[in-house]
Amino acid sequence: MTRATRFATAIAAFGLVYVLLLLHIMPLPWLGTEVRDQILPTLPWWALVATGSWLLGNVGWGLWNFNDVPEAYQELMGDIKDAKEYLASKGVDI
Repeated sequence: MTRATRFATAIAAFGLVYVLLLLHIMPLPWLGTEVRDQILPTLPWWALVATGSWLLGNVGWGLWNFNDVPEAYQELMGDIKDAKEYLASKGVDI
């Protein structure tokens, strides 16, 4: 089973449980209906914000640690130099 298949299966399972809870088909005995009706509609937004925050944190951490990988830095600088030379050979002023 690939990672994408596992991810899609997990999202489908969570989505099904969420819809069942939202439509009051699956009971939650420890949570009152008034609290449940206030919390459940906000869960997708909370998940979206939490995922976005996590992803931005990962990007920030990767940028913070970028200089810790000298080989990648040298490769990127070489690619930039090659791109500048290619564009200069085509007449683009950089």
